[in-house]
Amino acid sequence: MEKVLEVKDLRISFQTFFGEVEAVRGITFDVGKKETVAIVGESGCGKSVTASGIMQLLPMPPAFFKGGEIFFNGENLLNKTEKQMQGIRGNKISMVFQDPMTSLNPTMKIGKQIVEGLVKHRNMSRGEATAKAIEMLDLVAVPQPERRINQYPHEFSGGMRQRVMIALAMVCNPQLLIADEPTTALDVTVQAQILELMNKLQDQLGMSIILITHDLGIVADVSDRVVVMYAGQILEVGLTEEIYASPKHPYTRKLLASVPRLDMSREEPLYSIDGTPPDLYVPPKGCSFYDRCTEAMKICKDQMPELYGHSITHQSRCWLNHPMAQRINSANRSEGR
Repeated sequence: MEKVLEVKDLRISFQTFFGEVEAVRGITFDVGKKETVAIVGESGCGKSVTASGIMQLLPMPPAFFKGGEIFFNGENLLNKTEKQMQGIRGNKISMVFQDPMTSLNPTMKIGKQIVEGLVKHRNMSRGEATAKAIEMLDLVAVPQPERRINQYPHEFSGGMRQRVMIALAMVCNPQLLIADEPTTALDVTVQAQILELMNKLQDQLGMSIILITHDLGIVADVSDRVVVMYAGQILEVGLTEEIYASPKHPYTRKLLASVPRLDMSREEPLYSIDGTPPDLYVPPKGCSFYDRCTEAMKICKDQMPELYGHSITHQSRCWLNHPMAQRINSANRSEGR
């Protein structure tokens, strides 16, 4: 499969008054042409920082790249100037942000916000850009687009603002769309509509999608592959059917167990993962999930496992899946772990 994006050993930190926070710690993944890759994990695991790093939207300082490469169509984005990135953002790579109310300019009519990108990146006249903006609003199912193009963001509901954000992100037909929790704070009906809309537009425009979410329940029908992040690292990656049918990392299994099921009774309590993620001011020496894992061994605390391949497409970062797991288990049991 032709690769649109390749992220290699990306490391992003923030310099704070208390010291360095290692928010993203050496992640590697890729996105193929017309592929949807979901990045999942709890809040604070580095998903949004990764997305903003790809777009180079992080404030520097306090953020800085410690290492790694981000290749888009074979070119390293980290070598681009700000002016060059301005020609890529909103044009070849677009992003739908978490909160459309704070992402849309409240002082500008939504039509003007959409038209700006077309005038800048497509060299259209204002008239041509306005017609295209109306067409795009109609495509994302905003009713009466000719009238609503002259309204302000506060005149739209949450779901409609999210549709406007999608229209704004896709109006220049980007090759890659990064959707950072596009269904946050929306009711389940609107969530389904937004995800269905993104799939429909992907088929029509032939773009690739990175879907960032903390909810594994919404990615089963829309993603081709899943990347599971925790404490700034990738703990498991695989085809969607592999992750759901045979999760290898204890964290992935616990995330899946946290998704409510239709066959649950009212009396049955919702499952939650005990504990909290580690402090990334002082990253753990071994496995980042060690303190919360019910299957942890002694080696997990002392040594970071590498990503181990279960198949060509499925990998996990866990000592339990290592070929020497049985020997390690036996040694730890003899030591009373």
